[in-house]
Amino acid sequence: MSLSETVSDIDRLDDEQRECIEICTEAAEVCEWCADECLGSEDMEECARLCRDVADIASLHARFMARDSQFSSQLAEACADACEACADECESHDADHCQTCADVLRECAEHCRDMANA
Repeated sequence: MSLSETVSDIDRLDDEQRECIEICTEAAEVCEWCADECLGSEDMEECARLCRDVADIASLHARFMARDSQFSSQLAEACADACEACADECESHDADHCQTCADVLRECAEHCRDMANA
């Protein structure tokens, strides 16, 4: 079963929440990939650190939304902030994995801001 199929089974979620869970999960995955690619390069250490932070917070936010946590909106704000900081860092590097990561993180930040303001 795919993530979107699983998320669609959670009846109480609206479409925006489902999309946010999916993009947070995608952000966590792309950040793990980007961080792994950055390992071993001194000038990529901050990128790797930020990617690891986003991977953790984005996956946590997805879990909070899935269980309708009362803290989800606060975590959405923190996730959006982390995504934006990481996207800024990734955009400063020419590597394809960084550019891909930045694109996904910009989208994730937008969705999380919407959730924080809902």
